[in-house]
Parts: sequence; C-alpha cells; structure tokens
Amino acid sequence: MERILIIGAAGQLGSELTQAIANIYGGDNVIATDINPKALEKFENCRTAVLDVMDKEALKDLVKDQNVKQIYHLAAVLSATGEKMPLFAWNLNMESLLFVLELAKEEKLDKIYWPSSIAVFGPNTPKVNTPQYCVKEPNTVYGISKQAGERWCEYYFQKYGVDVRSLRYPGLIGYKSLPGGGTTDYAVDIYHKAIAGEHFVSFLKEDSYLPMMYMPDAIKATLDLMHAPKEQVKIRSSYNLSAMSFSPKEIFESIKVHYPQFSISYKPDFRQEIADSWPDSIDDSCARKDWGWQHDYSLEKMTADILKHLPSYSF
Repeated sequence: MERILIIGAAGQLGSELTQAIANIYGGDNVIATDINPKALEKFENCRTAVLDVMDKEALKDLVKDQNVKQIYHLAAVLSATGEKMPLFAWNLNMESLLFVLELAKEEKLDKIYWPSSIAVFGPNTPKVNTPQYCVKEPNTVYGISKQAGERWCEYYFQKYGVDVRSLRYPGLIGYKSLPGGGTTDYAVDIYHKAIAGEHFVSFLKEDSYLPMMYMPDAIKATLDLMHAPKEQVKIRSSYNLSAMSFSPKEIFESIKVHYPQFSISYKPDFRQEIADSWPDSIDDSCARKDWGWQHDYSLEKMTADILKHLPSYSF
C-alpha cells in the first residue's frame, strides 16, 4: 500500500490533522512520527514511528521501506521559542524542509504539504486585509525561515515538478493539545485558565488584533488544499488563509459570557513586539477563488465549542 507520512505529528496541528487523515485513508496507510516516543501514544488508530527529522538517512529509509507517497512536514520551532534559540530554529526549520523536498524529487513522491505562517509578514507589510502578494520583511527567525521555505517550495515545484502545497496559517486555536511556543498561544491558554477558575494574564495588550483560526477550520483548509486537483493549486509558495481576527479583550469577553467571574490583566512581554509586526487581518481571496476555501467558525461559535468540550479533555 502507498502510505502517508506525517512528520511532527504530536504537535498542536499534527495531533488533530493526523487523526483526520487516518479517518479518511485508514490507519494502516498513515504513519505518525515524532521525536518524542511518549507523544506518539496518543495515536491509536494509525502506524507510528520515532523520527528525528534532522536524521536525513532515517527519513529516507522510512520513506522507501514503507512506500510513502505523501509527506505532511509539520515539525518546526515556533515564533516565541525560536527567538530564544534562533540558530537552532533556523537549522531545524530550514534543513528539514530541504531534506523533504530533495527526497520528494529523488523518490518522485506524489504530494508534499508544508505549513507556512503569517509570520512571513513584517512591520512594513500592509496590516489590514494583507494581500497575497506584498512586501514581507519578517523580523523573527521563525518568519525568516518560513519566508525562505516558501521560496524553496516554489523553486522545487518550478524546477523539478515537486507537487508541494502550503498554507500561511493564522494563529491556530485548539483544545486537544497544549500551547507549543507560539505568539498566538494566549488564545489557547486563556480557555484553560477560564475553566480552571484562574485569573488570566495576557502577554499581549488588550487591543492587539491578530488573524486567528479554530483548529477544525485549519484541518478543513489543509485537506481541501491537498485534495484539490493539481491545476487548481495556482500558488506554490503559500496561500494566505483567514477566518477571523480578534484581540485579547474580545476573546476574554466571549468567554465571560459563559464564565462571568473570569478575570484578565495585561502584562505584555517580548511577544508583543512579534505580534506588532504581524497583520491585523488577512485577504485570502486567492484560496477562496482557486479551490473554494470557506471557514465555518466565528469567535463566538469557537468559544462555545471549546468551553463545551475542553472540561472533559485530559492531558
């Protein structure tokens, strides 16, 4: 059988995307990998393997031995963590992508998925309805690596015909995994604090608007893109993607409807500067036109869904 390999499956996105892919293709056809063996215990409905993505030979052997034809390469050091160890973040984010792209070329793999981010944008980018094509100039190592990665993806498609596809995710919010070191993580942690009856301290200012997306929409967008006919995927760097934009104050107010005693204070740290360099809102009309992207969740609908399910979810 031809198989799908997911690298970094135990992360925030990977945890839910892996389950969705296994549900579609069958667990025997999906291999979830992560560097942490214990993290793989959550995947009971698919194959698993421990993999350090920086071990190029181990990656190649796995692809060949298991007849892998598609790779979802999700492993990365995120924005806030990357600023604490920039050289490590650059090396992991960049070299691992090149390993995967080169392997796809050599082994003639069917499809590659690699996520980009709104972190590719910078302080000189138009902040409102940021267009698909505009000045970027990211000022974090995460954003720099994502911008460079976008160029490599398009290069491998144009030069070698590698069918690589990508989305520029906004901040992703889910309740099935804990925050992973990103600047938008406050929008995950805030729900945990509300349910625990604890005061929440935001590391962003109350009026810091950022593009955001609920995880079910992110999974839907990823699978819609990967299932789209090749001729409809017209952008091979990375597609802008959007659902909603809100501030810490607005997400707090949406939670307070359900938890009236919930309280918040604001103590901006180094992540505020990162957030200030990113857009307030995103124009994703290319994705909507090319392959029919539509989001399902508003802030209010997302908050109601998370507060309904998170209390019974254990970590």
